[in-house]
Amino acid sequence: QVQLVESGGGLVHPGGSLRLSCAASRIIFSIRSMGWYRQAPGKQRELVASINNGGSTNHADSVKGRFTISRDNAKNTVDLQMNSLKPEDTAVYYCNIVRWGVGDYWGQGTQVTVSS
Repeated sequence: QVQLVESGGGLVHPGGSLRLSCAASRIIFSIRSMGWYRQAPGKQRELVASINNGGSTNHADSVKGRFTISRDNAKNTVDLQMNSLKPEDTAVYYCNIVRWGVGDYWGQGTQVTVSS
């Protein structure tokens, strides 16, 4: 069973930065994409950013220019650099890995709180 472990969440002031990291418990083959989602209280989970096996990225409009997703294929890790954070970025952030023909895996989530 693969486990995804997120780290890097916390409390930050508006305008600040955080870097989230996600690591798998073992090497995963046949990865289609890796990504970060978030869920704020009372809202549905939404895609923040994703990166496919070829390195192409997709960022939600709300985070473009502020957040950057990156991955290390050899280590099966995916990071999310978050700059210029806003209170509306407050949410639980989840790591997701999709495998070809198998399904996907989710992390347990890490809390990001942006508040003065």
